[in-house]
Amino acid sequence: MALVRAIAHDGPLIRPASMSSPKSPTHVRFAAVGDIHVNKDSAGTLRGFFAQAAEAADALLLCGDLTDYGTAEEAKILAEELAAVAVPVVAVLGNHDYESGTPEAVVEALVKVGVRVLDGEACEIEGVGIAGVKGFAGGFGRGSLGAWGEPAIKLFVQEALNEAMKLESALAKLRTPRRIALLHYSPIAGTVQGEPVEIFPFLGSSRLEEPLLRYPVDAVFHGHAHRGTLQARTINGVPVYNVAKPLLQRSRPDAPPFFLYELPRESAQSTLSEIPETP
Repeated sequence: MALVRAIAHDGPLIRPASMSSPKSPTHVRFAAVGDIHVNKDSAGTLRGFFAQAAEAADALLLCGDLTDYGTAEEAKILAEELAAVAVPVVAVLGNHDYESGTPEAVVEALVKVGVRVLDGEACEIEGVGIAGVKGFAGGFGRGSLGAWGEPAIKLFVQEALNEAMKLESALAKLRTPRRIALLHYSPIAGTVQGEPVEIFPFLGSSRLEEPLLRYPVDAVFHGHAHRGTLQARTINGVPVYNVAKPLLQRSRPDAPPFFLYELPRESAQSTLSEIPETP
């Protein structure tokens, strides 16, 4: 049974992935999930979940809020739960991972077990390029906050602009035929529908969509909006998937809470490599 059907857009056919079909020699499969919110009581509770995702996919994508408070203790537990995952793991951080003021502790713990944490960088898995950034808030479309007035407002908007520029920089490094953008905050309003309208400005920013219009990708994955919508599209028709774990659990109670997505395999080599910095 298919978990969630991947929407095809202009270009090569994007096949829906299912738990029942074996890994394909012609397609690379990604399992994507965000908002795991590991806490001090999570030890031993996620290994089976991660193992199931790794068995179903060629790589695991983690869309932020990996911990509850961003503490070194939570990061260590998360790393231990991920240590046995045999496929490449790529992650971005979320706002919860910054709560304790030490996001570097989360990154350090994950890197020790082989997770590639992206913050304006790009990597490649089996011919599929992945650009990742946390993103930020600020609102969508005409409801976007403008950089006018008090210095605090200007700083807030500048943070969103900085994250958008990091995403654009990462996307510009990719030379692969197939490309994925990995975020925590949403780049469009469509996948936060279902949340209270009053908090839309805190769930993402249209400024994150702008780089996706200049550097089109095959799909975008994000989390953060626990009560949002599973899928929508950018202005130029790229599918955007909200893979927040609470949303997946509530929307599909009979399926494992991760999203499976397939793209044509451009390389037979099952490795993760870093995209070099532009000189």
